[in-house]
Formats: sequence, C-alpha cells, structure tokens
Amino acid sequence: MRIEFWSDIVCPYCGLMDHRLRLALERFEHAGEVQVVHRSFQLHPDLPREGVSQRRLLRQHNVPARDAQRIFASIEGAAHAEGLDPYHALDRTLGPTDYAHELLALATDQGRGSEVWTAMFRAHFGARRELWTKSQVLDFAAGTGLDRAEAAQVLDERRYRARVAADQRAAERLGARGMPFITLGGTHAVPGAVGTEALLVAMERAWEAAHPALRPLEVLGAAGDACGPDGCAVPPHRPMP
Repeated sequence: MRIEFWSDIVCPYCGLMDHRLRLALERFEHAGEVQVVHRSFQLHPDLPREGVSQRRLLRQHNVPARDAQRIFASIEGAAHAEGLDPYHALDRTLGPTDYAHELLALATDQGRGSEVWTAMFRAHFGARRELWTKSQVLDFAAGTGLDRAEAAQVLDERRYRARVAADQRAAERLGARGMPFITLGGTHAVPGAVGTEALLVAMERAWEAAHPALRPLEVLGAAGDACGPDGCAVPPHRPMP
C-alpha cells in the first residue's frame, strides 16, 4: 500500500504526524508492504528569506496572543506526551521552504526521503533551526550525510523546483486545503492531524478496501454430481440410474 504524506517542515502539526505515522507503522500488521512517499506543500512561500518569528506572523494575521498561546501550548504538550521533547511550536522563526523542499526531493531520489524529512522536522522543531537560505539548507544537508557539493549544485540549478510545485498542485487537486494531508492507497484521505490510533484505524480500513477478504459464495439449488480427490460420487439424496 502506498501512503503519500504532504507536509511543510514549518507546520507543527506535520511534525507531529510524521512521528505518529512512524508509530502507527510499527503496529500495522502489513507495514512491510507499505511504501511511504513524502510530498511537498509550501505554506508560506512569500515569507522573507531572513525569516520571521511565529509570534510576529500571528500578529500580522490578527491572531490574539492569548489564542496563539493556547493553540501552540496544546501542540507542544501533545508533542511532549508523545516523546518529542523539546518541541518549539511558538518560539521559533519561519521562512520560505523552497530550498528545503528541493533538498528533500534530492534525498528522496537517493532513497533517504523519510529519514531526512524526519531529521528536518527534528532540526526545526527540536532545535529551532532556520532552513530558509541556501547556506542554511546546505549546512543541514552536510549534517545528515548528504553530499554538500551535490546538494549545492541541485539548489543552484533548481533541479527539483518543478517537482515541488507539482506536489503542491496534486494535493490541491485532491482537496487539500491545509497541512498535513495523507492519502492511503489512493482511495482514502486523512486531512489534518489525527492521533496515532485513528491513523492506524484508517490504514487498516484502506488496506481492507484494497484487499477484500474472500467469502464463501451462496449456493443455489441442491448439490450436483461432483468429482474430488477421492474419486467421483453421486450425492446421497439422488438415486443411482
């Protein structure tokens, strides 16, 4: 089963769902037959390259400080309860994530997509790391074992820019209006952040839909003559000719 996970690394709910997806897969009976594909969705592509604080961004969108504190404290509390500690959702800086997503596309092509996505979530929310400029992203790449020179060439050429944009258009066509957004087997969608248990149930339902159990067919009429491994026989209720 193919699980596609759209997210942005500055989305605190996405970081939670990345963690919960791994927890759910640990309990999923068919995890060995699951392919997880991370896809890009930029929430704030127009932010200044130098970044802006989360608190300032909330003020710009007229979100009262009390509401912001309540919302983000809840997210941080959930992360702490689930083993993600520290998890800085409110006191951090956000910026455009185009270079970050293009690096993540490179990691995916090298078979390290899920690993590097998780590392980037942990770097941003765990260490408040800024990943908006080329140099910031390249420093991160080197720290995860990606070749810095190759990554620099990829970012200079904007080799994955079109793919990142295509990911976003695909999510929008599927009805995504926010992040995170997960599809299961191409037949089921999980919009937004849900708990690990709910995600596991969704995975099981999607699997069952794609692999329906075989049920005995309804028998119409009386049984007729038949041959089996031990030979041929006439049903006992029918007289011999």
